[in-house]
Amino acid sequence: MTTNLSPAGILGPGGRIAARLARYEHRPQQLAMAEAVWRALVSRKHLAVEAGTGVGKSFAYLVPAILATAGDEKERVARRIVISTHTISLQEQLVAKDLPLLNAVIPLEFSAVLVKGRQNYLSRRRLRGALARAGALFRDEAEFTELRKLASWTEETADGSLSELTHRPLAQVWDEVQSDHGNCMGRDCPSHAECFYFQARRRAQGAQILIVNHALFFSDLALRRLGASILPDYDAVVFDEAHNIEGVAGDHLGLEVRSGHVEYILNKLYNDRTNRGLLVARKSADAERQVLACRFAADEFFDAIANWRQLHGGTNGRVNAAGVAQNPLSPALVKLARMVRSQGDFIVEREERQDFVAASDRLVALAAQVDQWLDQRLERSVYWVEVAERRQQRRVALSAAPIDVGPVLREQLFDKVATVIMTSATLAVGEGPSFDFFKSRIGLTKVDTHALGSPFDYARQAELVVVRGMPDPNRQREEFERACAAMIRRYVARSDGHAFVLFTSYEMLRRAAAALTPWLTSQNLALHSQADGVPRTQMIERFKADPRAVLLGTDSFWQGVDVPGDALRTVIITKLPFTAPDRPLLEARLQAIRDAGGDPFREYQLPEAVLKLKQGFGRLIRTQDDTGTVVILDSRAVSKPYGRLFLDSLPACRRVVARLDEAG
Repeated sequence: MTTNLSPAGILGPGGRIAARLARYEHRPQQLAMAEAVWRALVSRKHLAVEAGTGVGKSFAYLVPAILATAGDEKERVARRIVISTHTISLQEQLVAKDLPLLNAVIPLEFSAVLVKGRQNYLSRRRLRGALARAGALFRDEAEFTELRKLASWTEETADGSLSELTHRPLAQVWDEVQSDHGNCMGRDCPSHAECFYFQARRRAQGAQILIVNHALFFSDLALRRLGASILPDYDAVVFDEAHNIEGVAGDHLGLEVRSGHVEYILNKLYNDRTNRGLLVARKSADAERQVLACRFAADEFFDAIANWRQLHGGTNGRVNAAGVAQNPLSPALVKLARMVRSQGDFIVEREERQDFVAASDRLVALAAQVDQWLDQRLERSVYWVEVAERRQQRRVALSAAPIDVGPVLREQLFDKVATVIMTSATLAVGEGPSFDFFKSRIGLTKVDTHALGSPFDYARQAELVVVRGMPDPNRQREEFERACAAMIRRYVARSDGHAFVLFTSYEMLRRAAAALTPWLTSQNLALHSQADGVPRTQMIERFKADPRAVLLGTDSFWQGVDVPGDALRTVIITKLPFTAPDRPLLEARLQAIRDAGGDPFREYQLPEAVLKLKQGFGRLIRTQDDTGTVVILDSRAVSKPYGRLFLDSLPACRRVVARLDEAG
């Protein structure tokens, strides 16, 4: 490789990007990461890199990925590389900003495509079917209008995906026209050649770099265990925002059945209140009666599960044994599936018949999932029940997840893919720092690790305040929350709003919002509370538009939120972010560590909380010009021996231990 087509030749102070951008700033950490990624790709090794905010991680892995896959086929290190992110905003940055720039400065031929889940694409065949049967499928004029708008849109859209729509379509209409694996005729479809989804598949097959999200990646990984796939084969994968791997992998390697989903599937076949559904046009009284029988069986089954949860599910709904309820639902669903398929057998037109075949298959799969959960057939997994009352309706969810995703990831990912790159601002713990916790949770035994600092001058830009003398948040909850409200008022007043307040539970957030509202009103400061149900993106935009405000957020605001500049000056962290140990999945994981002779607190709860605190701290400084204060209201950070691990894991900045009565 020539000098100017190396990571240094592209990202270095005299490199191609510096020559293109007038205000380009060389970041040594970025170049160090890029060279480490390049070495991992060439030597076919796994790599974990913690790179602080401002390093420019995306260029640091995109440049080596391009160099590894582009150019002459004989010189390629890899044929295809998958880059997986957790958030849509990062995907959009890669596709719309970073890759076009690199394509302009690197004189190599390469193609990169964004791969979206199948449900994002409209199916031309299903659209024709929905138009033909609209009277049986829809009832409201808004639904008919939506269908006509989608039909017109197909004549002008380039790729037929949701992202090209200027509005969000009605969910019930999109569900009838979206591309669907179970409803796909493949090459036998009259629209196969012009199918939006298969056009996207063909683009992916021809691309060297695939941009996906974690959910799609792990959906593909789960399918590969069954001999199928969504993505074409690849030689390497890069996980950005890699601290989310364990959670997303667990979601897609587990199981979930929701009562609302069962109701939705049955209503699509026959809704007796509206006289709409797939079966209505067939005028099959027997099948329609079986839908009603399934609905009755579903009510009986989920009522029994909810009653079991109330009587035997303890505080968290964990199910420790199989067969906690009788199951009239699965046999009823299987019977309905046979009747639906039989209805399809009488249809000459294959396209219409496919809708009945797909519906039948979906019912069979749903029945199997219920059986699988009830019989606890997923090995080394934890099972639980959740019950929620919404709009005077009871919703029941049956869930299962692997206690340890490590063995599956090791077998299906790390042992099969030559190079896996994992990067995030929060992978390591302590002053060392140590990657042991991250490695153990995802099943990594052999991996190169690098911890790179941030180019930001935290000593100048940031101040960390820990308030000593706060009541204990567990043993003195009411006193602690009163003290929190007082400290929030004090530190918000100092920055005249411009503040995030991060909580570890919705309950405390709601109580804090109620306690703070009169004072915020008197100060003419706006309140944006996640408890109000406003979407996160909308909350952020409102906060940026008028930063004389306080934003109260819980879990999703600890990460992936970017508010650079003067809008955000203060981040207040109410409690050290320990996850409640009674959640079924965490409870099972802690028990597994205990059974193996380990210390659950030291080996799991503490490092997990440390990484989350690092995420929360990272909301404050997003550019080299940002300044501000992070306030921790949990005195355990300075009063408990383990508090040092929290503080040692944060960037080196000015630190103040304030007393509760003076809050300096």
